[in-house]
Order: sequence, then structure tokens, then C-alpha cells
Amino acid sequence: MPGSVEVSLSQRVTRVTLRNAGKLNAIDIAMWHELRRVFTDVQAMPADQAPAAVVICGADGHFAAGGDIAEFAEFRFEPARLQHFHEDIVAPALRSMLECDVPLYAQIDGTCMGGGLEIAACCDVRICGEGSRFGAPIAKLGFPMAHSEVALLRRVFGETTLREMLLEARLYNAAAAWRCGLVHDVVADDAVATQVWARCERIADTLSPQAARLNKRTLRQLAAGDLTAAEREAHFAYADSAEHREGVTAFIDKRAPRFRSPPP
Repeated sequence: MPGSVEVSLSQRVTRVTLRNAGKLNAIDIAMWHELRRVFTDVQAMPADQAPAAVVICGADGHFAAGGDIAEFAEFRFEPARLQHFHEDIVAPALRSMLECDVPLYAQIDGTCMGGGLEIAACCDVRICGEGSRFGAPIAKLGFPMAHSEVALLRRVFGETTLREMLLEARLYNAAAAWRCGLVHDVVADDAVATQVWARCERIADTLSPQAARLNKRTLRQLAAGDLTAAEREAHFAYADSAEHREGVTAFIDKRAPRFRSPPP
């Protein structure tokens, strides 16, 4: 039975759940395609209709293992098909997450390996439980990590950690993951969902969606090199925006800003 990507859409906080029963939510090809569609759709939403944040989590006590090994024999032993899988299926799915201007939160329970780790790396904030485990032990399966996936993990986690992870098939517990910068916070296993949701609710209740989008856009532009003159000029187009005026005016008036309309 194929896995699925389930979406609970809300204008406040949207939840995206990875589910592949009995396989620690390993990501199959259909799930990669669905991830790409989900985050492309979120990015295409008008700013006033998009969620304030998106939580990515896994079902049944685990985030996600790597790719679904049951599918590997169908494509891994022929170079062109293998390249197609990584460059035309996995890479676009990850890119759709990286290009999403809405803040993304990884709610990490249990296993977070391989493709699951790559999905988590696309999130802006990663919160895990004390029992979580991380890694990409694909050397045990006899193959390396694809170029774009190495670039993603190297940019997020740093080369020192990544070399150890890939060359030794090293697995990390939650404490080691925090020390290496793989996660932003470690909480009790039964508190992960609550902690992530509270942080997202704070974004929805008190912070400017426009500021988040512009900050993510700037970080993406800087990761690509530097801002062009046109990008620098475009950045300041927010000057006369309603959210900018509301934030500054609210501070002067000593009241909480109202960046979003209250839910109906």
C-alpha cells in the first residue's frame, strides 16, 4: 500500500503529515510528488489567504525514514533512471519546500533518517523529542547521497557534521543532534507537538506574515550569492504596506499589532 501526504489546511497553521504505515513513514515516489504539489500550492496562495506557518510531521510516532527501499530495485540499478529519480522527483520536492515563503516547522518524533532528514532540513525550525534519532546511513546500502541533497544538508548542518554522518553512517541521538545544530530545541517526547504548535500559534497571533516572507526571501537570495541591485530595491517596496504601518503604529500606541483579520 502506498504512503500518503495528508494536509490539514488552515489559514492559521497548516499541518502536513507524512504517512507510510509499517515503514516508519519512508518516502515513496508518490509521496515525493505529493510533497511537491502541497508546497507549490501553499506558495501560490495569495498572501492574505496563506497559512501563518506550516508544521511538517510524521504519523505514528516517527517523522520519516529514508526513501521507500521496496521501490529501489525498480530504478536504482540503471543510471538514467536513478538520475531521474533524484533530479526530477526528489530535488523538485525539496526545492518546493525551500522556495516556500511561509515559515516551516519540523515536528520530529522518533526516526528522522535519509529522505526524512532532508525534508526536515528544508524547514526553518526543527523541534525534536528526546527519543529522536537522526542520520543518513546509506553507505550501508552501497550508495552515496545525490549532489543536490548533499548541498542541502551541507548548507544547513555544515560540512563537519555531514562528513561524519555520511562517511561513518553515523547516527545521532537528540542531544547530539542539538549539539551539532541539526535541531533548534529538544523537548520531552510527549511535548513535541504541543511545543511546535505553540510556537506556530505565536507566529499566527503576534507576528507579521509579510516580515516572515521577506526575511525568508532575503535568506534565499543571500544563499544564492548576494542580492542584485533590482532585488535590493524591490526589498524596500514594503515601506507603504499595511502591515508595516500597523506594526509601527501599534508600537507607538502601546497596543498589540493586528496583522491578520480574526478568524471567522
